[in-house]
Amino acid sequence: MPELPEVEVVRRGLADHVAGRTIERADFHGTRVARRHLAGPEDLGARLAGNRVERVCRRGKYLWLVLSEPGGDRQGLIAHLGMSGQLLVEEPDAPDEKHLHARFVFADGGPELRFVDQRTFGGMALAELTPDDVPETIAHIAPDPFEAAFDQAAVVKRMKGKDVAVKRALLDQTLVAGIGNIYADEALWRAQVHGSRPCSALTKPTLSRVLDHAREVMAAALVAGGTSFDSLYVNVNGASGYFDRSLHAYGREGEPCDRCGTPIRREAFMNRSSFSCPRCQPRPRHVPAR
Repeated sequence: MPELPEVEVVRRGLADHVAGRTIERADFHGTRVARRHLAGPEDLGARLAGNRVERVCRRGKYLWLVLSEPGGDRQGLIAHLGMSGQLLVEEPDAPDEKHLHARFVFADGGPELRFVDQRTFGGMALAELTPDDVPETIAHIAPDPFEAAFDQAAVVKRMKGKDVAVKRALLDQTLVAGIGNIYADEALWRAQVHGSRPCSALTKPTLSRVLDHAREVMAAALVAGGTSFDSLYVNVNGASGYFDRSLHAYGREGEPCDRCGTPIRREAFMNRSSFSCPRCQPRPRHVPAR
């Protein structure tokens, strides 16, 4: 699933190409793309027609369009990218993609917005907005490290009080949003902390350093357009990111650590793979419940 940098790359592309435009028509193909909208795809399309895209927002891995109806009411259209969802800006006469599930036609007759999803885990849904313009259905998600509302000292305090693996805490979207498996491993490698170390056993400065590294590595990935391991993650123009060339831990099993030369190891963690350096990131004696 795309993580914060990949979703932010898409958000920026949508802000450039879609914000400020009015939806003339929204067509949905099949039922899965609108399965979170209980009234069905035709109803969703009817509700979107005539709405103006005020802006494009993101919190962590979640992306949504802030829409305003002709009568002045506002709502959010959440775009769940899932494992393979792509939001592409295409000229109206461009051939339809093989896995096209939604098409947004705009009143100005310019480029369309298309939702393409090979594995069909993604989809779209309308939601009421909080006063902060966050969809109510994801209001429980914590602010991410790039938001003004992110309070790192408060997050560190909460992490310190938990006897869980620090990587598990990083992946907990109710603690801090946007950090997924790739960037958690990269942040922990930079901080020289093993992901199974209990939060309660780490000092607050160490926990804060881990969060600093998470922000830094995601910022670097954003500059590179995100991390693409296959052709499924692309920006709105269909281009892949290239931060995978700069990874120090994730996906590098058996390769020498860029810091000490020890081969990177792969371990199972929460039904995922974790990558770390045995020398720079020694395993803890006490491993908390996962």
